Amino acid sequence: MRICLILEGCYPYVHGGVSTWMHQYIQEMKEHEFILWVIGAHAKDKGKFVYELPEQVKEVHEVFLDDALRIKGEKNHKYFFSEKETEALKELMDCGKPDWEVLFHLYQKEQMNPTGFLMSEAFLNILTRLCIEKYPYMAFAEAFHTMRSMLLPVLYLMGRTVPKADIYHSIATGYGGLLGAMGHYVWKTPFIVTEHGIYTREREEEIIRAKWVIPSFKQQWIRFFYMLSDLAYQKAFKITSLFSNAQKTQIEIGAAKEKCAVIANGIDYDRFSSIPLKEEDGFVDIGAVVRLAPIKDIKTMIHAFYELSAKISNVRLHIMGGVDDEGYAEECYELVRQMKLDRLFFTGRVDVIKYMEKLDFTILTSISEGQPLSVLESFAAGRPCVTTEVGCCRELLEGSAGDEFGMAGYCVLPMHREGLAAAMEKMSASRRRRLRMGNAGKQRVRTFYRKEEMMKKYRLIYEEAEKWLESDSN
Repeated sequence: MRICLILEGCYPYVHGGVSTWMHQYIQEMKEHEFILWVIGAHAKDKGKFVYELPEQVKEVHEVFLDDALRIKGEKNHKYFFSEKETEALKELMDCGKPDWEVLFHLYQKEQMNPTGFLMSEAFLNILTRLCIEKYPYMAFAEAFHTMRSMLLPVLYLMGRTVPKADIYHSIATGYGGLLGAMGHYVWKTPFIVTEHGIYTREREEEIIRAKWVIPSFKQQWIRFFYMLSDLAYQKAFKITSLFSNAQKTQIEIGAAKEKCAVIANGIDYDRFSSIPLKEEDGFVDIGAVVRLAPIKDIKTMIHAFYELSAKISNVRLHIMGGVDDEGYAEECYELVRQMKLDRLFFTGRVDVIKYMEKLDFTILTSISEGQPLSVLESFAAGRPCVTTEVGCCRELLEGSAGDEFGMAGYCVLPMHREGLAAAMEKMSASRRRRLRMGNAGKQRVRTFYRKEEMMKKYRLIYEEAEKWLESDSN
């Protein structure tokens, strides 16, 4: 089968958990051909892949959101809309429940220019009505530019040429979910959604903290991303998540229960389980396999290590990962210089298998996660973890129903420097405890989080989709 994988802001442009997962996934699925339909932020990144694509990847279609800003209106565009089209566009602007079939027809079949609606009288009329009803105290110019920046990427994406595939598989909702739903509309083939994190909740947290969003429009932006997720959930043949609580959230925000399935991440257990334990050398070495990005909260990690170093003299911290955000990375480097932490090392990207031999335990300080591969890999290598309580980290550390392997580390609140330092101190204090917890994690991964089981479940979903396609064609 030809499977179109739809990705936003990750593979094959940057390293990270989702990208690593995607690369290994494609390599394992040798029986299928893949098309990558990838969404990036900036056209300057075109073709700048950090991965050598597996031979199963037959096509790559790149879409960059900033290209939407370069589109100009044309005189022959349709500026008058039918009643159905106007209602669908109004619902889109209000972040409600637009008739996506009408919108897809407008932009795919009639090839409406993305700026056509934004330059129309209909757009101004709908915006004026929304401002009177919902934003009476906001300057019209602010509402105009906010609404335009919200809608333009969606209108642009709806006009893209859809590569033909037997299955569309989006690794998130959001803009990727929009493209997947559009592939389903154009070619009448199954659409699958896999979420490593809950996209809408992540965007909601981001918008609440964001300074670039006008406060009175924050709720509108949040509703916008919920609207896109609702589209993906409604049009999807199957919706997968990494753990049961994530599935519950998907159902709470609109996914049909009968479409949902939990498929936990799986790793190559044998590759990590053979890593020897570190020999005692007088130091406790802590590792963090993490990109330098704000969402990973490296600054809290640095502060916590500073507090730990003041209490224990024989600890070292190794931060292993590439740079996602140059400005943030430089702030982290400067923080380490100011604190004079000469036992904290930024290694850059390394061979994790080889480097793991040097470590006693690992830490993860993310503000948001799904089911982090770095924790599973650490466990498989017999290294316990200290993590923040995000995603399913507590479940990984403590186990779920029917799992009696025991504690494999400590879980602390996100951004809680004192709690993180205390947990690291406790882990550093006893080699016997580390070995016991590391063994618990190792047994948990061997039993529940193996790559072979994960791939088997995805293959079954593809088989279901293929049967659906065959029955539908008959």
